[in-house]
Amino acid sequence: MTARTATSPFPAQLKTSLQLDPVLLTIVMILLLGGLVVLASASISISDNLAGEPFFYVERQLLAAAIGAAAGIACLFVPMQVLRSIGPLVLLTGLALLFLVLLPGVGHEVNGSRRWIRFGMLNLQVSELARLCFIIYLAGYLVRRNKDLRENFRGFLKPMLLMSLACVALLAEPDFGAAIVLLATALIMLFVAGARIRDFLLFFAAALVAMASLAITSPYRMKRLTGFLDPWADPFDSGFQLTQSLIAIGRGEWFGVGLGNSVQKLFYLPEAHTDFVFAVFAEEFGLAGSFILVGLFVALLWRIFRLAMHASDTDRSFEAYLAVGIGTWLGLQAFINVGVNMGILPTKGLTLPLISYGRSSLIVTMIAIGILLRIHHELVVDAAPPNRKRRAPGKRGSARS
Repeated sequence: MTARTATSPFPAQLKTSLQLDPVLLTIVMILLLGGLVVLASASISISDNLAGEPFFYVERQLLAAAIGAAAGIACLFVPMQVLRSIGPLVLLTGLALLFLVLLPGVGHEVNGSRRWIRFGMLNLQVSELARLCFIIYLAGYLVRRNKDLRENFRGFLKPMLLMSLACVALLAEPDFGAAIVLLATALIMLFVAGARIRDFLLFFAAALVAMASLAITSPYRMKRLTGFLDPWADPFDSGFQLTQSLIAIGRGEWFGVGLGNSVQKLFYLPEAHTDFVFAVFAEEFGLAGSFILVGLFVALLWRIFRLAMHASDTDRSFEAYLAVGIGTWLGLQAFINVGVNMGILPTKGLTLPLISYGRSSLIVTMIAIGILLRIHHELVVDAAPPNRKRRAPGKRGSARS
């Protein structure tokens, strides 16, 4: 039995009961279940109008939550060593998805954007899964090539060229918001891993110039930008979404108009159940409720980055970089979504994690949470003292192991 255990391809942690992070799990469950309630309120009018069923979007979101939960639970049983070893494979998977969706007849187009691949009833937004693939690959790269990253520009340039290639594919869909989140997440991961400041600043400046050039040279992006700067100048066209969002937030005042009592969701505010669900939430729960929601996201990020610091302290660099990447992605996406709703950022078409309607986003987010819980499990098991063997009968004074 002992020899068989020693040669097992799976680590001993798999034979131990799962050690879940109760705080992280509680925060995620509050956001997920609360998000379903908010979505039910925000989508009831559009669901009834489009599908003749008031909870059409909620039912689809529940199905995605079930799929995401199953996938997240499956991730709990995947050792981090396995995830680290398949980094190049997940990189190729992510790139293949981004270019596959651009092929005619494969990618599904909605509102002029080709971002989805159909799988039966589910439309997979490939950028969501590809982003997680790139984060996993980059975490492994930062461990393997950390010396090169710290000492020369080549170590910094290699991963950023791959990320730039992915961003080109995202911009071809087009998905400007996803490209920004991916690029910013990669840069922060490289910075945390010890990239030289001059390399970081050089590429960051080049990325800003490139993004600004794309925004200025693209008519529809320029229209969004000018609409964001002064939405009231054209409140019935380019500034319509933002003005309606600001009206919703303003109506909420201190404590909101009450759950289900939003007026702006009644065909005034476009995408009330997706990109602008925060505005509906602020209208119904007010400033107090908005502070609580933002506080929950801050607590989620605090727990994730605390996990990353714990992994770093125990010399588990891959786990630390992976947690930093996931935390940065979720934090940036939440910040951008809330910023867009409040008019401090241009419209980007990004969902609010665990809250907005978006089945691909929800499933991939729950997979990421499952990975974080697996990291916590391995850290707890590694820190636990080894099990003491029972003393063999008839051998008094033998050492305990």
